[in-house]
Amino acid sequence: MNFIALDVETANADYSSICQIGVAEFFNDQIVNTWETLINPKDYFDLLNISIHGINEEKVKNSPTFVQVVDKLKELTKDKIIIHHMPFDRIAINRACEYNDIDKLEINWLDSAKIVRRTWSEFSYSGYGLFNVANYLKISFKHHNALEDAIAAGKIVLKACELKNMDINDWFERVRKPINIYSKGSSVPNLEGNPEGSLFGENAVFTGSLFITRAEAAKLASDLGCNVSNSVNKKTTMLIVGKQETFKLAGYQKSSKHRKAEKLITEGYEIRILSEDDFKELLKN
Repeated sequence: MNFIALDVETANADYSSICQIGVAEFFNDQIVNTWETLINPKDYFDLLNISIHGINEEKVKNSPTFVQVVDKLKELTKDKIIIHHMPFDRIAINRACEYNDIDKLEINWLDSAKIVRRTWSEFSYSGYGLFNVANYLKISFKHHNALEDAIAAGKIVLKACELKNMDINDWFERVRKPINIYSKGSSVPNLEGNPEGSLFGENAVFTGSLFITRAEAAKLASDLGCNVSNSVNKKTTMLIVGKQETFKLAGYQKSSKHRKAEKLITEGYEIRILSEDDFKELLKN
């Protein structure tokens, strides 16, 4: 699992006045790289903002400007999924680009607050701020330090992925759907196979975009007898691959599920990889 978590602080109420950036790279559930810097926004510091993060004009007077670090930011975020908690950080980066007459960075943003709201029912409609959620999950950090906030957001996402048995790429689809999609009976994250089905005993996983919703496909597969889950593992026997959307692949040609399945196959595990058309044929028969 590979993604970048990013957070910023600003000097005043104008989102373009970024005065600190923190970036943490996560790979295989571990932090493998961090980068943080103070930014001289060439703007005034509001007393309210100073009271929140403790950064003022004196601390940033010898720091680089946003223009001077934007290439580094592009390098760190290229072809990566970028986690941010609530819209503030994404808007701030875009506003800073606009203010400095720079083309907006091409970033695959994924809001961890949306993930939280779809993972823990107690935060579905309130209380899903970073500090509150981190405290609930017993994640210790110094709030309103950009790097610490970024790391906390990344750790929250890891916990959500573990709890829901989902890969980071799966959340792109999930966050576009209603918070309580499963409460209406359309599906559940993991389904047991129909014991009377012709494929009873198979363990199926889906990846990519299908001709129907993932929930509908999972229900059809379970009716055929397949146990359906959201994660490829050593028990998986069947991976159904739909259309791969390039912007979700973080620079790869195949999804993380597809790559993991191929790796397990090379290790001797019997996993069949089916196309969307193959799955349609299974349904016909």
